[in-house]
Amino acid sequence: MYQGDTSGAGTILGAFILGAVSGAALALLYAPASGRETRDYLGERAREGRDQVANAANKARDFAEQGRQTVSSVIEKSRQTIDQGMETVSAAVEQGREAYHQTKARNTA
Repeated sequence: MYQGDTSGAGTILGAFILGAVSGAALALLYAPASGRETRDYLGERAREGRDQVANAANKARDFAEQGRQTVSSVIEKSRQTIDQGMETVSAAVEQGREAYHQTKARNTA
């Protein structure tokens, strides 16, 4: 389940990078500005893109951590429920044994 989420995020990230590179190439071809201005503009856009990618990666990491915490919580609650169930069954079996022994003792006396 989680692996599908990761590949989707990778696809989106790849599309974003491809779009950024394509946009930069078109900007170079059709730029009415000087070379220095164009380089400054592209550098600024590259930094913005890098920041957006870093933010997306942080969000993905946070989402994964929340998922891990949720799974851990569910597993712990399940273990507690199973332990309680086992204790209940053990107590019921012990009470059944005691009742059997008491009944047997009454019938033999």
